[in-house]
Amino acid sequence: QLQLVESGGGLVQPGGSLRLSCAASGFSLNYYDIGWFRQVPGKEREGVSCISSSGSIPNYADSVKGRFTISRDNAKNTVYLQMNSLKPEDTAIYYCAASLGCGASPIYWGQGTQVTVSS
Repeated sequence: QLQLVESGGGLVQPGGSLRLSCAASGFSLNYYDIGWFRQVPGKEREGVSCISSSGSIPNYADSVKGRFTISRDNAKNTVYLQMNSLKPEDTAIYYCAASLGCGASPIYWGQGTQVTVSS
């Protein structure tokens, strides 16, 4: 079964950190660009960050630049999103997705992991 599985979400205080993981099973992530998205109920899903298959071209939404870092370990078939200096407005369900280009429609989606930033 081809799937992406996110993990690492949870409850954290403002200013805290979390690291999300996106692991693939049934296929290799090596040939895909991987994006992280987030969605708050009632709002549109937004792109947070994306990394190319080689890992050389990460990009970030303005709202997370300087606080979030995307990385990948192709040997472990996993992509990470390190989130620092978290704010309440970062609260959302975070999804990872695999595509053939960071601007292309994703082919595979994970099920999502909840991130809640609250005191």
